[in-house]
Amino acid sequence: MNHGRLRRSRLGRSIAAFTAISLAVVMVAGVSLAAIAFWRIQSNVTANAVDIGEKGEKLPQIGDFKGGFNIMLVGVDNDPSQGNVYGKRDGTLNDVNILLHVSADHTSATAVSLPRDLVVPIPSCTSEDGKSKSSAMSGRPLNEAYYYGGLKCVTDTVSDLTGLEIPFAAVITFQGVIDMSNIVGGVEVCVDGPVHDKFTGLTFPAAGKYTIQGVQAQQFVRSRHGVGDGSDLGRISSQQVFMSGLARKLTSEGTLSDLGKLYQIAEGASEHMKLSTSLAQLDTMVSIAKAMRNIPLDRINFIQYPGDTGGDGIYKNKVRPNKYQAKLLFDALKADRPVQLDADSLDTGFDGSVADPDTPGATTPPSTDPSAPASGAPSDGASDGPAILTGIKGQSAAQQTCSHANN
Repeated sequence: MNHGRLRRSRLGRSIAAFTAISLAVVMVAGVSLAAIAFWRIQSNVTANAVDIGEKGEKLPQIGDFKGGFNIMLVGVDNDPSQGNVYGKRDGTLNDVNILLHVSADHTSATAVSLPRDLVVPIPSCTSEDGKSKSSAMSGRPLNEAYYYGGLKCVTDTVSDLTGLEIPFAAVITFQGVIDMSNIVGGVEVCVDGPVHDKFTGLTFPAAGKYTIQGVQAQQFVRSRHGVGDGSDLGRISSQQVFMSGLARKLTSEGTLSDLGKLYQIAEGASEHMKLSTSLAQLDTMVSIAKAMRNIPLDRINFIQYPGDTGGDGIYKNKVRPNKYQAKLLFDALKADRPVQLDADSLDTGFDGSVADPDTPGATTPPSTDPSAPASGAPSDGASDGPAILTGIKGQSAAQQTCSHANN
């Protein structure tokens, strides 16, 4: 297999990143917009209904989704509708991979970002057209999985890696979410110093808060050289800054209660994404939306899959997984235990994000359990107690943080 065929433009990569990130936030912060719109209208109609004494069998009501669930969100590096406007498309790669876990009691959610350069085993996969079958590989970058077998191959790869069953999945393209960023009027982000990234064109003249949308938002989530340590891990920290900002925007300014905006966002999203057959049913979307509608921002964690750069051999210029920390994380999710990150989770060093100094309580560690201790080693208490994860990077959607400028 000649992996040279897998080259693609940086712009295509960034568009996919922006799209997947935004959909993840939308799903966590109010999910499925179309389903919520349907549900709200149905609620309004029901509230204004008049009993005229009619007789007849009532249709069954759609309830909340029963139990916990996992959704795989994939952003790909090209879209057939874009033609060659962003460069020649020799192969499709999954450059953004977010695994969303919702707890069985529907009170918390965890979105795990898996780096595109994470070296993982990829199982044998059948191509989307059914004409070829790849051999299993013991160590390849995660973002090659879609090339070998589409959404199913990505989902199978991540399921094998994490040990979690993933019944739902979605592939996202870019245009609908770019439209969404403009519809909501931009997202506020923060940087702790001036940023000048000649590769993406991203420029912030000084430290501070900025409202970004469209092309600038796209530049922010794809910037690698302008933030952190210049690696994909630093970029993920910035993506988490953006995700939490978008989540706060959607919930604090009444976007999800504005039916006009809701329909505009839902229409854009529906035109530019593909769902697994298990997810592409209205009753399923409604039940998932209802299950997630009341999850507060401080109980939504955005977590970076644990790993590091600087390895040799197959890990050269790639991300090497930290299998010990990953096991702690996914064992906790598999057991449906609340997750709390420790006080160092923001990674205030060179390669991550930093607390926003203008935000009260900005250094409080993210938690899906408000009663959990503030810090410590992995919890060894009862199986239903909080799992306190040391050394894993991330933040809650309520936490306001700044991207660390790579000066």
